[in-house]
Amino acid sequence: MSQVIALVDDDRNILTSVSIALQQEGFVTRVYADPQIALKAIGDNPPDLGVFDIKMPGLDGMELLRRVREFSSIPVIFLTSKDDEL
Repeated sequence: MSQVIALVDDDRNILTSVSIALQQEGFVTRVYADPQIALKAIGDNPPDLGVFDIKMPGLDGMELLRRVREFSSIPVIFLTSKDDEL
């Protein structure tokens, strides 16, 4: 059975590209552009791993992790990007 990864990011382009890359490696992905929906889904059907964006409007990745930790100890990786160059 394939490992399931929950991807949470408000940028749909990032969700799509990361999801495709993980699926090509044999993972099953669940993608969420809304962290509130992701929180409920993770509680209802926990994945094997979470990949959360840090900066999201409303509920950011750190707060999402804090709330997930209230009911789950799934491993989480933070993924973030900058859209400007220095």
